[in-house]
Amino acid sequence: MVIKKSIFICSVARTETEQEAQQFIKDITNQNAKARHNCFAYVIGDNNDIQRQSDNGEPSGTAGVPILEVLLKKDIHNVTAVVTRYFGGIKLGTGGLIRAYGQSTSLALEKNIVLKLPKNITKVTIAYSQLNKLQNFSTTNNLSLDQISYQENVTVLIATKISETHYYLEKIKDLLNGQVEFDSLGINYIEVSPDEQST
Repeated sequence: MVIKKSIFICSVARTETEQEAQQFIKDITNQNAKARHNCFAYVIGDNNDIQRQSDNGEPSGTAGVPILEVLLKKDIHNVTAVVTRYFGGIKLGTGGLIRAYGQSTSLALEKNIVLKLPKNITKVTIAYSQLNKLQNFSTTNNLSLDQISYQENVTVLIATKISETHYYLEKIKDLLNGQVEFDSLGINYIEVSPDEQST
């Protein structure tokens, strides 16, 4: 993004720990060593337990804070954003800087957010002879089968949207003539594809 000849480049990364966040900031700063500023913010933890930001030489509150505010407003977790500014010789003023750093971060996140949705995890126990039917059903209905275990019977984990769990379990029960056991393992947050994000 170019504003009054200054170039703003936002780099974002998933960072699960503060050490990963600091390493990412260091890497981006090294890659852009000739830039005037490499300002950043990061949030770590499912409840954003760790929050840090830096103006890196810009006037206080004009860079790190707006970057952090975008991260918090979009309710994303475990992410670091570094906005690099190559100064173009024209000062933007306090308001201009806040808008530039915020907008740069928002634009970068639009293309890089990975959404996690709550899903019910159900352990399904079936006979070996029923596995093909279940696999065909899951393919047709875009359900994922995970952790297939072959012991006395076959067990598999199925993740379903909370609102659709009852529907799919009843369908599977009918498909297998009631010869199936279900054990609820609770809710887990699972990354979804862009297609699922829009449904």
